[in-house]
Amino acid sequence: MQAAPSIDSADTAWIMISTAMVLLMTPALAFFYGGLVRSKNVLNTIMMSIASLGVVGLAWAVLGYSLAFGAGNPFVGGLEHVFFNGVTLDVGKWGAFPHLLFFAFQGSFAIIATALVSGAVVERMRFGAYLLFLALWSLLVYAPVAHWVWGGGWLSGEALDFAGGTVVHITAGLASVVAALVVGQRIDYHRTAVLPHNVTYVVLGAALLWFGWFGFNAGSALGANTTAVVAFVNTFLAPATALLVWLLIDLWRAHKATAVGAATAVVVGLVAITPAAGFVSPRSAILVGAIAAIPSYLALVIRSRTALDDSLDVFGAHGVGGIVGALLTGVFAARAWGAPVDGVINGNARLMLPQLTGVVAVAAYSAAVTFIILRIIALIIPLRRDATRERIGLDIIQHGEEAYSHGEGALLVIDEPRTRPRSHEVSR
Repeated sequence: MQAAPSIDSADTAWIMISTAMVLLMTPALAFFYGGLVRSKNVLNTIMMSIASLGVVGLAWAVLGYSLAFGAGNPFVGGLEHVFFNGVTLDVGKWGAFPHLLFFAFQGSFAIIATALVSGAVVERMRFGAYLLFLALWSLLVYAPVAHWVWGGGWLSGEALDFAGGTVVHITAGLASVVAALVVGQRIDYHRTAVLPHNVTYVVLGAALLWFGWFGFNAGSALGANTTAVVAFVNTFLAPATALLVWLLIDLWRAHKATAVGAATAVVVGLVAITPAAGFVSPRSAILVGAIAAIPSYLALVIRSRTALDDSLDVFGAHGVGGIVGALLTGVFAARAWGAPVDGVINGNARLMLPQLTGVVAVAAYSAAVTFIILRIIALIIPLRRDATRERIGLDIIQHGEEAYSHGEGALLVIDEPRTRPRSHEVSR
């Protein structure tokens, strides 16, 4: 009789630490996004990330994990793991650690992926509608795509995605474009200057994101092993290179190197190396970071001149970064550094076909289903606040709080002539 797999203490400890690090990325994202908006909307923006911890965390426990990692069919997982069914302390299904720990690790990915989309609709989306969007998007978009790539679906074993360039960043990036279009522009978009209110928050958020990303990428090795070391080092090198290239472009183009640009560059480098982290050499990671900085920079510049109000440039950083990273994985993948197959530079140009297929399929699916979700929600609850309340700011309107005290009586700004609001105007 074959002995049951035994738990590996080092692997278990590393995945537990990685899970905590990835969970920290959601509050980090809250600060990154929060610093980029105006002071009247900072709490609302932060809450849009924090809420994902609760809404998506429970949705993942009840149904999402099963849809992602249940047996099911090539397109979606089955229902055998609904509400922890079969998710036990048994070791060996996903590594030398309990199955229950794998559930938690993957749940932290679902939370941050869904929270990313908020950056496209900050400063105008109704909070109640957004909470409903969090639940539906995590179940209908994120979970099926995770199944396609990691859970035994039709892209598993074909398209390479080490830690979520396709599953997390392309899904969120394309969803952000659709969400920005459906919800519509902020009322003062391209009419007044909309400047970050606290750049120190942005830099702090980027620093914490970088820290958490070591768990995001190196934890995806599912063990304390050499693959984790490769992913860890690559997660150090790619964003460092993207940062340098971005600063040089800023200096060449505007003769100023901005802190917001530097923080954005770090995120772009992290996004781009995510699908390749455990599959490419450190030299290739440097090239991935350097190459990815250029199209993302251009995407941000071009977007700012268009009618698309992707408020915090989720598509430019995460969508473009994820697409470039997924395609460069097909170029630089090396069996000598942990990839299951070689890429273009190692003589296997055929890998580019599944990489491109994965990018196109995931982008199209995320965009289409996001549009449907938002249209359904709009039938139930308005997607955004009226112009008057948007001008006041969503911190007071949606949460009854201010990030910064402006003195006694500041809340009187929301008073109206009548003493009782009509039922449909009550803050959600």
